[in-house]
Amino acid sequence: MKKFASLFLATVVTAAVLTGCGSNGTLNGTSGSTASSTTPSSSAASSSAATPSSSSTSAGYPDENGNAEGRLGDTMHTYFFDYTVNSAYLCDEYEGHTPQAGNEILVADVTIKNTATSTLPMFDTDFQIQWNDDADDAYGFPITYDLNDVLNDQMLPGEYELGIGKSINGLLVFEVPAGNKDFSISYLEMFDDDTTGDVFFVYFSADKQ
Repeated sequence: MKKFASLFLATVVTAAVLTGCGSNGTLNGTSGSTASSTTPSSSAASSSAATPSSSSTSAGYPDENGNAEGRLGDTMHTYFFDYTVNSAYLCDEYEGHTPQAGNEILVADVTIKNTATSTLPMFDTDFQIQWNDDADDAYGFPITYDLNDVLNDQMLPGEYELGIGKSINGLLVFEVPAGNKDFSISYLEMFDDDTTGDVFFVYFSADKQ
């Protein structure tokens, strides 16, 4: 079952980064209804930025080492759900939210579909952003982690449930250091017995809007 793991950082993988952000992003895809779940759930993550690894595995599917990568528009096939980063951009503020000094906002449009056999509890910490930096702290979580609520109805909430076969489309909004263009959004499979599975990275470059 999918496990919630708040600020768990996977150090088993070196990540590269590609993504984008901005304000008032456009949603692509179908918003799905949600349902109840008995399994705590969450997320993902990775470590410092590097370069994407080469692999003959099809985009979105793990290789023999349990690593999967893709680009914007590629569907990533995890144990619990499929997810696609449709687009991303950078901006100076989002819906009145101004980042800390030295940071910018990155907005990513994401579609998620539950492919499991039970309702999935989803959390903002399921997805992590990385940027092209070797520092140990070159990663972050959506700003909903620190907010009491979403800033508009386009943002994915900090916590929600996704029913069997249902899809949801929304925005993940991050703060990232200014001056970066290359990012990745990652997800690490975690299970109730505290084991981890495959790790997924979507790499992209983001332009400012």
